Amino acid sequence: MPAERSDRATPPAAPTAPGLVVDDQGRGTFAVAAPRAESVDLCIRRGATEHRRRLRHVDGGLHWDQVTGMTPGTRYGLRVDGPWDPSAGLLCNPRKLLQDPWGRGVSHSSPLLSSFFPFEVDAMLDRVGDHPVRSEVDNGEDAVWSEVVSDAFDWQDDLRPMVDWESTVLYELHVKGFTELHPELPPEQRGTYAGLGHPAVTGYLRSLGVTSIELLPIHAAMDEPHLTRLGLTNYWGYSTQSYFAPDPSLATTAAQHAGAQAVLDEVKTMVRQLHAAGFEVILDVVYNHTAEGGADGPSLSLRGLDNLEYYWIDHGTFFDVTGTGGTLDPRSVHVMDLVLGSLRYWVQEVHVDGFRFDLAATLGRDHTGFRPDHPLLRAIATDPVLRGVKLIAEPWDVGTGGWQTGSFPAPFAEWNDAFRDDVRAFWLSDRAMRERTGEDAIGGVRDLATRLAGSSDLLTSQDPLELPEGRSLRAPWASINYVTAHDGFTLRDLTVYESKHNLANGEDNRDGTSDNRSFHHGHEGEMPVGADGAAQIEAARRRSARSILATLLLASGTPLLTAGDERMRTQQGNNNAYCQDNEISWTDWGRNRHGQALQETVTRLLQLRGEHPQLRAPHFLRPADPAALDAGQVAWFDADGEVMDHEQWMDPSQHLLAMLRPAVHGSEGAEHLLVILSTAAEETTVRLPAAPWPQGSARVLLDTSRESPQDLPPGPVADRAVLVAPASVVVLGISPDAPEEAPERLS
Repeated sequence: MPAERSDRATPPAAPTAPGLVVDDQGRGTFAVAAPRAESVDLCIRRGATEHRRRLRHVDGGLHWDQVTGMTPGTRYGLRVDGPWDPSAGLLCNPRKLLQDPWGRGVSHSSPLLSSFFPFEVDAMLDRVGDHPVRSEVDNGEDAVWSEVVSDAFDWQDDLRPMVDWESTVLYELHVKGFTELHPELPPEQRGTYAGLGHPAVTGYLRSLGVTSIELLPIHAAMDEPHLTRLGLTNYWGYSTQSYFAPDPSLATTAAQHAGAQAVLDEVKTMVRQLHAAGFEVILDVVYNHTAEGGADGPSLSLRGLDNLEYYWIDHGTFFDVTGTGGTLDPRSVHVMDLVLGSLRYWVQEVHVDGFRFDLAATLGRDHTGFRPDHPLLRAIATDPVLRGVKLIAEPWDVGTGGWQTGSFPAPFAEWNDAFRDDVRAFWLSDRAMRERTGEDAIGGVRDLATRLAGSSDLLTSQDPLELPEGRSLRAPWASINYVTAHDGFTLRDLTVYESKHNLANGEDNRDGTSDNRSFHHGHEGEMPVGADGAAQIEAARRRSARSILATLLLASGTPLLTAGDERMRTQQGNNNAYCQDNEISWTDWGRNRHGQALQETVTRLLQLRGEHPQLRAPHFLRPADPAALDAGQVAWFDADGEVMDHEQWMDPSQHLLAMLRPAVHGSEGAEHLLVILSTAAEETTVRLPAAPWPQGSARVLLDTSRESPQDLPPGPVADRAVLVAPASVVVLGISPDAPEEAPERLS
């Protein structure tokens, strides 16, 4: 007998994860994690009217219910009632409209307003009174609402480049800063996602030779109170408001007016266009804190939902290892779920190719400190979606035991601050000290060699397994080599300023590091054209910049370039330009012959890196055996062509180093490379290594003492010796063949 039919729809099962899950008609379920909330109302905005509906079910800390009408474009938020006890960290206030932490779109970008705070604040956004007083101001009219979006998008057979780590060259840029002044972009696309995907921009990046674009944060963000008081904004975006929604302020005006769907589609179009041009897209993500900050911050989402669940609070006090007043709690299951859900979304739905984790040491903390085997780090590393993308840690935070370079588990790569510091010291601050004191025994080459060889001292010291000698779970590519980044001096400013000049930031020059390891080459700041000595100082600055770039791009590991360094971009000495949304931070696209020559040098260096596989070795380098050379080896020589001995390695007056990188054995047309780096005060004659080292004919491939990479001496090197100018890098290609008879002497 057939079963009776029923017109009743089967109620959906309780959701197992937060978020909005609906069909094409907007029917399904909505859930949010708020374990300590007494009630949660889903608030839907229809026109100017807010409709509230209580989420009737609570399971495992999830408040949820069935929903209808949640179609793309629908604006919604949450109101939470529950305990108000600021001394214990409980700040529920139903008068504050909160965003869905899992919402994939936001209604608009907003300044920080007084109505966003759960307690009473004054006109300067400072808390009123000694004890927080619950605010009775309803912010429904002012609030940033979550907005429903569709995942549907025409990806047009999007093919992700999937660049292998050994071939990766990262290029860090800010969406707005890189495109705001670009003269070849339509005016309406300048400073936007659309502008970054434009052929004028992708063509430039292709000509440069980079492979992977690392974007400063594009998650929706909001300014901090102290910046609002100063009339400044968080230009960099390290103040996340939503981990799923892109920031509307970086979209075109037309997309912002059209709504969250248009903003998201513009981001996806940018990714599709960058992929089509051959680039990976890496997102800088901030899962260590949010725009809600610390105890005196606003209530935008997580704080109002359940402050104690999402933030690390001990006995009512915010635990701060981020320098922002508060820390997202990586021990919380709901925080872990939020982080993993956000990462998967950006990979699966927006097709990004990897992430750079801001202050990643925070993500590995528990009550004992940092743990490489922290559950969150393990979950990211083993997730079936995330294991196929690039994972890059900024391996520190500002808390006790916060410096963790080399401690992250495979397959994470890590920003290598030791590379930054040692390369700056060799080319800049050691020279400045020698020039200032007249003392020659300052510096040495030992640390430089370690960085050139891939920093195995850092990356292999934390291997959890006992492996055979010479083996490691890590590889050189795990060292993200950089000399500059968004945070700190630009390359140009490293050669022009020895002191930070941050007065524009409104903190009396107290912000930003004072440990810059820079060298102004004899004059602080830019010199007027025609001033006495200006031409010589400027030439020396440009030479230093070329030599630093050569060191970065010829070292073993993964190089990271900062946008505009190849064009001599300056921030006028500001080494903490996070709040400068103006010409201080934007890339200047004006044509300058010296900037053009520097750009050509970068292109040439990346060509050399691409043409010579030994510069991209997948394993840590071994000491070279002259009887059986291969591309996994390295040898070090002095100016006389002799192998460096112990005394020379320890000698602080040794300022020249020659690095031999043998060719790939048996490769047709392969060349051995001899890279000579010198900060000696005088021009030095450097002899090529004698037998049994390679004796084939040698030619100069690059000389950073020359303005143009094309300005090279013709023919082979004569008498197996080259002149190396002060503060320069010379790269020689040595043929594996026997030396030519009577090589022509160069003039």
